[in-house]
Amino acid sequence: FDEFNRIELEVLSVVATQVESIMQAKKQNSKTFLFPGEIFPIKLVPSVGYFITMNPGYAGRQELPENLKVLFRSVSMMVPNRETIMKVKLASVGYSMMEILGKKFNMLYALCEQQLSKQRHYDFGLRNILSVLRQSGAVKRAEPQDTDEEMLFMRTVRDMNLSKLVADDVPLFTALLRDLFPKVLDPPKKTYDSLEATARRLAGKEFLVEKETWMLKVIQLYETSLVRHGFMLVGPTLCGKSRIMQLLTSAMTEDGNQHRLVVMNPKAITDSQMYGVKDAASDEWTPGVFASIWQQRNNRSLKYNTWIVCDGPIDAIWIENLNTVLDDNKILTLANNDRIPMTDNCRIVFEVESLRNASPATVSRAGIIYVSTPDLGWEPLVESWLSQRMDMGANRQQEVEV
Repeated sequence: FDEFNRIELEVLSVVATQVESIMQAKKQNSKTFLFPGEIFPIKLVPSVGYFITMNPGYAGRQELPENLKVLFRSVSMMVPNRETIMKVKLASVGYSMMEILGKKFNMLYALCEQQLSKQRHYDFGLRNILSVLRQSGAVKRAEPQDTDEEMLFMRTVRDMNLSKLVADDVPLFTALLRDLFPKVLDPPKKTYDSLEATARRLAGKEFLVEKETWMLKVIQLYETSLVRHGFMLVGPTLCGKSRIMQLLTSAMTEDGNQHRLVVMNPKAITDSQMYGVKDAASDEWTPGVFASIWQQRNNRSLKYNTWIVCDGPIDAIWIENLNTVLDDNKILTLANNDRIPMTDNCRIVFEVESLRNASPATVSRAGIIYVSTPDLGWEPLVESWLSQRMDMGANRQQEVEV
């Protein structure tokens, strides 16, 4: 049972009596036993065992009651040797310099954890490491055989981490990269000429100012969408998060890869209204808003790609239900035992101001694109407003309407 301590306390106490009845029957070597709430004896399989995983100390998690805790033997997990994992994975994706690169990658992430500012959305753990290594393998396979491995790996690590860094940490991160990869001159960023040209043309059409740091976030969002099925646009209000997403999806649609946005605010409704609720008396299931959208849009027969956007503050209670969606399972599990898998033509996006209430488990599962205030600033907002003013015959009333 995964995430066991997310079960409500009342249910946990019932589970304790059920587990105890099985334990008692095993001790007595019984062939059958009475399970709590059942009137007929149940056959006991002697090899039965139950294992639970839990992350203590998060919001929305319960402390296990004592009568349940004594029935389980606790096994504490140790921190894995990251360097060994990195070397093995690098070798498996085709790198011959895995010894050197594994050592450098491990050192880079250790220095990042120590020297970069402490942000809630920073994650340099195993999930992030594995996504970087997977992508570095894809990059290596796409390039000619004799391309310098150190340059390819450095470029992948740089491009996959820059999007989540706050503006103040970018110079420090690039300096760390230069120190660890001194032979590699700053490799050119991978370009997407057609997409970039379309995005700039659409930005001009919509009177948006093409500030380079802001346009870079559009490309970073595109790159993240290629390697992650769930990602978060994080940043303060008025830094252009919604516009980044709208501009990118419009540009991809113009380029022949049709995309649609479905936007909802998860904090405008309750948890049961979002996922669905089962009526205690009639046992009837009422599907929730998010569950209905999820079922409609995760359909392989659709001729377009869908981005389901949760535009609102992240809350530990509702976001935890999406952990199985954001990890490699890609399945939404509902309270009525429905399991709806995610299809390749769907992405889930969170647009939030901060990840103050998100647990580390959630942060590590999603790709992060952080938009700092200096990435846009206030000048483009004024310029854009001025360019939208009516050029001829504008009077006060017309300007108010515009």
